[in-house]
Amino acid sequence: MRKIKGLSDELMIELENGLVLPVMEEFYTIQGEGFYTGRAAWFIRIGGCDVGCHWCDVKESWNPNFFPPVPTYNVVENALSNGVQTVVITGGEPLNYNLNIITESFQKHNIQCHLETSGSSPLTGQWDWICLSPKRNKRPLSSIYPLANELKVIIENEADLSWAEENALKVNQDCLLYLQPEWSKRESIAPIIVSYIMKNPKWQLSLQTHKYIHIP
Repeated sequence: MRKIKGLSDELMIELENGLVLPVMEEFYTIQGEGFYTGRAAWFIRIGGCDVGCHWCDVKESWNPNFFPPVPTYNVVENALSNGVQTVVITGGEPLNYNLNIITESFQKHNIQCHLETSGSSPLTGQWDWICLSPKRNKRPLSSIYPLANELKVIIENEADLSWAEENALKVNQDCLLYLQPEWSKRESIAPIIVSYIMKNPKWQLSLQTHKYIHIP
């Protein structure tokens, strides 16, 4: 589990047990990527990431010390008060923390729990949907591949297509396969991805539609 500096022993125990979480932000929006593109969802972004992709568009989420842990039940109540049906827990890297309590609490209220993760830390929580987005600089644990519902590989250059295929061999046969252009290279890499998918139709295209329509 990711450590946060300056916490009391009591608060550190609560963090380890998932009773508090370093939440960076919470917001209601439209899912912009992957299979659930277009679905309204409440996003909970957990602060702290030990992967650190150079093209990450939320680098401000990396340092967990910027986000004092808040009670998990308060986070749950925030979502419930907005009448949401789907919650997406993202980061940072959310699996740096214990997500058992937050997911159990949501599912007691029949709220779907979706996870967006690099898979580089052990899985906690009970999930209705797991989107695995593997990163070269800290590879997924082998245990998460069979559990992924969706494999979403970010493509920055043509060499990343081989990385995508390497990961596709490890997921279960029902896992949906997506290639997504890295945002800053989208104009140059998108045609390459489209051509590749047409030759390899097991893959689908994922776009960051929320960025095109300027929503969170």
